[in-house]
Amino acid sequence: MPTATADRRDTFRVSRDRQHVPSARARVRKTLAAWGVESALADDVTLSADELLSNAIKHCRVTFAEIEITVSVQGGALLLEVSDPDKGKIPELHIADSDDETGRGLFLVARLADEWGHRYRTYAKCVWARFVIPDGDTCTD
Repeated sequence: MPTATADRRDTFRVSRDRQHVPSARARVRKTLAAWGVESALADDVTLSADELLSNAIKHCRVTFAEIEITVSVQGGALLLEVSDPDKGKIPELHIADSDDETGRGLFLVARLADEWGHRYRTYAKCVWARFVIPDGDTCTD
């Protein structure tokens, strides 16, 4: 398990465009690998980043918005944060019907993460997911 000295953080921004989702997903995966996280945890965090970014792109109503993605180590957990400037559009978890083609993103994040939620920042809202780091994933140099 990492110690409190394993201070890790990667923050980057992408414009509100679906074409940036694959590169954002690749950056999250590369960051986690550099920290020694290559297990199922890396898959869960990367998939959650994809879902939260896709939701922000789809639902943010601010023209020319930039979306901020942060992955950090805090204590014994990885924290994924996706922030966008549309503070009026709050994420809502719902259960999609079996024939629905969309609407499963937050449900999936809720199943993968140990905790998730949202909070307001000065000029944005942040949707976050917290993942406990299991033994074997180092998150250190």
